[in-house]
Amino acid sequence: EQASEHPLALAIINYAKAQKINLKNAEDFESITGKGVKGKVEGKKVFIGTNKLLERINININRETLTQADEMRRDGKTVFFIAIENQLAGLIAIEDPIKSTTPAAIEKLHALGIKIIMITGDNYKTAEAVAKILHIDSFIADALPQDKLAQIEILQSEGKKVAMAGDGINDAPALTAANVGIAMGTGTDVAIESAGITLIKGDLNGVVKAKILSSLTMKNIRQNLFFAFFYNAVGVPIAAGILYPFLGILLSPMLASAAMSLSSVSVIGNALRLKRHKL
Repeated sequence: EQASEHPLALAIINYAKAQKINLKNAEDFESITGKGVKGKVEGKKVFIGTNKLLERINININRETLTQADEMRRDGKTVFFIAIENQLAGLIAIEDPIKSTTPAAIEKLHALGIKIIMITGDNYKTAEAVAKILHIDSFIADALPQDKLAQIEILQSEGKKVAMAGDGINDAPALTAANVGIAMGTGTDVAIESAGITLIKGDLNGVVKAKILSSLTMKNIRQNLFFAFFYNAVGVPIAAGILYPFLGILLSPMLASAAMSLSSVSVIGNALRLKRHKL
């Protein structure tokens, strides 16, 4: 796991170091996208990953181990299986605690009329447990990077505007394809480079703030366009002398210049009002 860039790999490394385990180097390391990793440690082939990875190398997982894994998954844990020399050797359970701010953020997003779909590479039972706790509208489990990308494209083909939040290498294609890609600052560099927005603290309340701020900004832009067109629609005909035949009024070049300046000042002043909004 030392050669992997996955956030869960870091959790395994940190735990091993906390247990004062002497970490050895792996040779012939290979990351198998969405499934796990493999390599050689002290000349022995080692595989760590999902059920699909073990199925790929024709290793059967006994019923007792599957039952144990499912029990952990129902508690919201992510389970990885370990195989050494094509023999099942054990499993690793990792729990990614739900941040204390996440339930409130989900509730606020729902209040803004946003539908939330969780797309994860985790097992169905793990995803189901998390979705139930957070009251997520729907979820898709056991998703590979191409599955996440396909789901984004399906939603877009239905005419929906899609914002994708992710932190891993496997999220990068979907982050790029989404109308708005949102990366967690605590995630991988690839995810950050693929997204248009980066939340430094990885807090989903940042998504809520971004949504509110974007709505306020678009409203402000429409107001500014009105101010700009209004001044021109009124000022230009008067400056051209449209009122002179009827009222004998001509607009002084000085007044016309002042009116144009006032137009710019009103637009800038209106834009600065955004600073008053508390997110």
